[in-house]
Amino acid sequence: MQARIYQRPKNAMQSGKALGDQWVLDFAPAEAKKPDPLMGWAGSGDTQAQVQLKFASLEDAQAYAAKYGIDAVVHTVPPRRLKLQAYADNFR
Repeated sequence: MQARIYQRPKNAMQSGKALGDQWVLDFAPAEAKKPDPLMGWAGSGDTQAQVQLKFASLEDAQAYAAKYGIDAVVHTVPPRRLKLQAYADNFR
């Protein structure tokens, strides 16, 4: 089973940082989605793609993956760099 571990991104619609410290483990799709002949919706028989596990730290997520033999790849988030400037700089 292939999986990825990543940290939740900040919500782009709000300025808060809630749930930003959570780490998520989710599985890669095992089969391609195909359209349903009656409705045309995309779907597959892969139930692992619906599973999303949340952890408090990266170490917890890696320990879970190691315990159950899941091949997990960690995607780290680059650090945020703030560009601090004064409002008066807009008029120079």
